[in-house]
Amino acid sequence: MSKPTPLSGFPELLPAQRVVEQQVIDTLRSTFELHGFAGIETRAVEPMDQLLRKGDTSKEVYVLRRLQEEDGGRDAGIGLHFDLTVPFARYVLENAGKLDFPFRRYQVQKVWRGERPQDGRYREFTQADIDVIGRDELPFHHDVEVTRVMLDALRRLADPGSIGLPGFRLQVNNRKLIQGFYAGLGLADTDEVMRLVDKLDKVPAERVREMLVADAGATPEQADACLRLATIRTDDDGFVERVRALGVTHPLLEEGLDELATLVRAAAPLAGGKVRITADLSIARGLDYYTGTVFETRLDGYESMGSICSGGRYDALASDGRTTYPGVGISLGVSRVLVPLLSRGVVRGSRSVPSAVLVALVDEGSRPAADAVAAALRARGIPCEVAPSAAKFGKQIRYADRRGIPFVWFPQDDGSHQVKDIRDGNQVDADPSTWAPSPEDLRPQVLTDAPDRPAPQPQEKTP
Repeated sequence: MSKPTPLSGFPELLPAQRVVEQQVIDTLRSTFELHGFAGIETRAVEPMDQLLRKGDTSKEVYVLRRLQEEDGGRDAGIGLHFDLTVPFARYVLENAGKLDFPFRRYQVQKVWRGERPQDGRYREFTQADIDVIGRDELPFHHDVEVTRVMLDALRRLADPGSIGLPGFRLQVNNRKLIQGFYAGLGLADTDEVMRLVDKLDKVPAERVREMLVADAGATPEQADACLRLATIRTDDDGFVERVRALGVTHPLLEEGLDELATLVRAAAPLAGGKVRITADLSIARGLDYYTGTVFETRLDGYESMGSICSGGRYDALASDGRTTYPGVGISLGVSRVLVPLLSRGVVRGSRSVPSAVLVALVDEGSRPAADAVAAALRARGIPCEVAPSAAKFGKQIRYADRRGIPFVWFPQDDGSHQVKDIRDGNQVDADPSTWAPSPEDLRPQVLTDAPDRPAPQPQEKTP
């Protein structure tokens, strides 16, 4: 069999890289649960009419032909979900009678998207979503809550004492604000204006101005006013006076200004250091189901990847014809953040295995005794493994070093035990019923590209 060729857009992580991903997911899960969000998982497939009902995303969906063939064509529209929001809306409708509202959920799961692979964009990737959804109504304070939860999660991911990822800037806007501004200018097709303004991070402002005139029916003066609004960015509620200085009035604009200012002020205590929040009035989000608050997030030093965490308020994504379920949510692209950082060596796991201890073998006859030591350590929550062969002790130490295992356990002729820290050569007496590594050594740690000090080199001194 020839060596297989990797599939573009389907990243696979090595064990030490997987350590980082797992710790990121564990941090997100624990943060979401601290805020009272319940975890769910939805199926991987959805009917095509559900996947496509909110915007033209047909080019992104992987259609499952085998399921169509087995079902005689009755399910001719089944595809892999490309996000977690549409499946969540369906999940709420199917289980509404069993859920308590407002329903707060988090979800960390694979999604699939048929787009051209590039840095930070993949065809298979992991997302982490949080949403609060209500029945018929959902007070605005839940927009604030979701913002604060994600800021807390990002802060923990960026904490050097935890994961130590680069910093994040959470950019927030409000569609009521921008729609009200456009309506106050006298523009009829505000959705088209939003769609075009949302291109500003990819298209020069002069080109967007031309499209506003040609495609949205704006006058040159109206187009200029739209672009002036989109230049407003503040890290506090100072954007309010800057918008009012543009001289446009409309009730929806005032409602959006008030909501956005309330959100920014409420979220400010969780910002600072490596995590910031910015009112950015260029943010519109392309999907048409957003109705109020909208989010985008940039990773410091990797702004060219675009938004790695986005979402917003949706007032009618889920409805059964009698009851409407409004919600607000935000989604973090776990793979989108991590894979570029892992591939560049910016973050990495401290070892490729969970084992903190390798129990050495004197000879094959001593394997049962070594297994007993390992069992005693595992009973106290210490990950360990027994050496694969009774090679010379120096070779067993090198085996542990290659795997990143910090300690090697040696049996003694008199029935006692010693354990060696192979990084500095320190070897001490130890009892498998009481000895434990430091908390930092118990589990693999996430390392950044700027460690505090060089790692000690392994020592091969025999016991």
